[in-house]
Amino acid sequence: MIRTALDTECRVASFGAYMFKKNVITMSIGGHESQVQYAMERGIPAIIGVLATMKLPFPSGSFDMAHCSHCLIPWDTEDGMYMMEVDRVLRPGGYWILSGPPINWKNNYQEWQRSQLELEKEQRNIEDIAKLLCWEKKYEKGDIAIWRKRLNCSQQDTPPTAAAVCKSTHADHVWYKKMEKCVTPSPGPSRSWKPFPERLNAIPSSVSREYVEVYKEDSRLWKKHVNAYKRVNKIIDSGRYRNIMDMNAGLGSFAAALDSTKLWVMNVVPTISQKASLDVILERGLIGIYHDWCEAFSTYPRTYDLIHANGVFSLYKNVCSAEEMLLEMDRILRPEGAVILRDEENVLRKVQRIVRGMRWKTKMVDHEDGPLEQEKLLFAVKQYWVEGDTNITTT
Repeated sequence: MIRTALDTECRVASFGAYMFKKNVITMSIGGHESQVQYAMERGIPAIIGVLATMKLPFPSGSFDMAHCSHCLIPWDTEDGMYMMEVDRVLRPGGYWILSGPPINWKNNYQEWQRSQLELEKEQRNIEDIAKLLCWEKKYEKGDIAIWRKRLNCSQQDTPPTAAAVCKSTHADHVWYKKMEKCVTPSPGPSRSWKPFPERLNAIPSSVSREYVEVYKEDSRLWKKHVNAYKRVNKIIDSGRYRNIMDMNAGLGSFAAALDSTKLWVMNVVPTISQKASLDVILERGLIGIYHDWCEAFSTYPRTYDLIHANGVFSLYKNVCSAEEMLLEMDRILRPEGAVILRDEENVLRKVQRIVRGMRWKTKMVDHEDGPLEQEKLLFAVKQYWVEGDTNITTT
């Protein structure tokens, strides 16, 4: 059952837009001619990035499908390293779809202005690397070829010259780590993921037995929190907010509680979090990414409609300044966009003073369990203004 997909060099994310209609959520990656800006304006999840030297900011086995259409990634170079990186983020049983060069080179070589020998060699190399990775070719017709990553790769399935196995004991520590010319082993026995939306609230296999109750309680708690949010901001799930970000996503329960075809949530797991929970989020059929909030997020300005942050300022209290984080939030939030912050009261008071200087309209609210709770909520709206204006309009 396909639910999550990765689209490399996504152009204007037409693949992701089409897959939304099929209840498949696609993480589009692009770095050429404002691809990501177009994608986000269309309401499609996207980040700025390229497949070059660094590992993608996702754990192993993240996606059900990976897609490349005329993406111009030299798959057959660097001893197959780029295909090995796709293999790392593809779950066992997942699919890789390649459209465009060199597929169907016999009919297209003149249009592509490349020699037949060059294209034939490129496709042969891709086929050989796929065999090294233990991928099974399922389909080729016209300009499209599809491979499937086997659920289990036995000795009989792999050629004698199989790719080397990565030796790292921390395969999912990918932040600022270089890609490797080796195959990342699956974290455990192959598993069958449930169809969506059942998968959203089922117990993920990546949650160990002793944490099952913690996971269930987290899901219950965030349903309660989201209901409280809706009492203050009554249009959260109305369709006004399409592109939503959760800056400290935890187990993804905020996004699960919001689940709606009118919106999607970019679940961000900070790299300094004690628990790297992104594998849980992705197994639930949501999308997400690792990120360090001391740095700029890989997107264009004004691309998100709503930003949610639970405890993120306390998390980064002694790491980087609240001012820098808030300026980055202001950069990626569109005018009239909303912010919901949940943190300790003293932290939020400081934040409130800063964002008033950024022309955000704010409202402090007690915790849903009452005013005696130390944790408070800060709701804000980024007001529309231009340089030189003395009047600020809101809607």
